[in-house]
Amino acid sequence: MSLRKFLAIGALAAAVSFGGAALAQTAAQKTLVDQAKAAGTVGEQADGYVGFRVSTSDAALRAAVDAMNAGRRAAYARSAADAGTSADVAGARMFESQLLPRIQSGQWYRNAQGQWVQR
Repeated sequence: MSLRKFLAIGALAAAVSFGGAALAQTAAQKTLVDQAKAAGTVGEQADGYVGFRVSTSDAALRAAVDAMNAGRRAAYARSAADAGTSADVAGARMFESQLLPRIQSGQWYRNAQGQWVQR
């Protein structure tokens, strides 16, 4: 597959990913995740999913992260099927091309080596 075609599929996957996440979670859940990102409790991960940087017993936040990741998982599976690759590869490429550039200063992300890094 050409790089141009892959990037086009990646851009489509980004739209689907965030659209799918929006369908799987409520606005209140998205707000919870956004607040947790700002606080450093959760962050984006190199696999394309949101993960917990700090342990929490907040059931509502756990449900919000689960809903977001479920939407992303479905989007990555669709994108991978269209691109002839795996969902893992689609998630990692989404992180590199769409998610990493959107991480705001002060927020955390987990790199491919498994280390949490603050932007």
